[in-house]
Amino acid sequence: MNILGLGTQIHDCARVRKLIEKHAEKFLYEVFTEREIAFCSQRSHSTEYYTAVWATKEAVFRSLGRKWKRGVSWHDIEVVCQKGGEARVKLTGPTREKALAKGAKGIRVSFAYTRLFATAMAIALK
Repeated sequence: MNILGLGTQIHDCARVRKLIEKHAEKFLYEVFTEREIAFCSQRSHSTEYYTAVWATKEAVFRSLGRKWKRGVSWHDIEVVCQKGGEARVKLTGPTREKALAKGAKGIRVSFAYTRLFATAMAIALK
């Protein structure tokens, strides 16, 4: 398979922690799917996982040659994490349609975090 696009993102965990503290469920349900919230909430470093998943979503948008903007839902990209396994993404809605129109056959993702930062990379394959 050939590479269609590459996207990266880094987020500050403290910023995400403040967003969660200030906006609580409103923020979580705007950015994350039910499955992502369930997964991240179970982790001992939940804020870092939330930050990494959010960074992954932005990296996916960038790998498709776009940034998040109003009218596009964060829920269009779901990061599915298997305990002890690799992460994968599930695309829906306008983001899935855009990916298919660009010829994307799959997206590979990887993320990592520390107490301070989370980073993610996405490669769109054609």
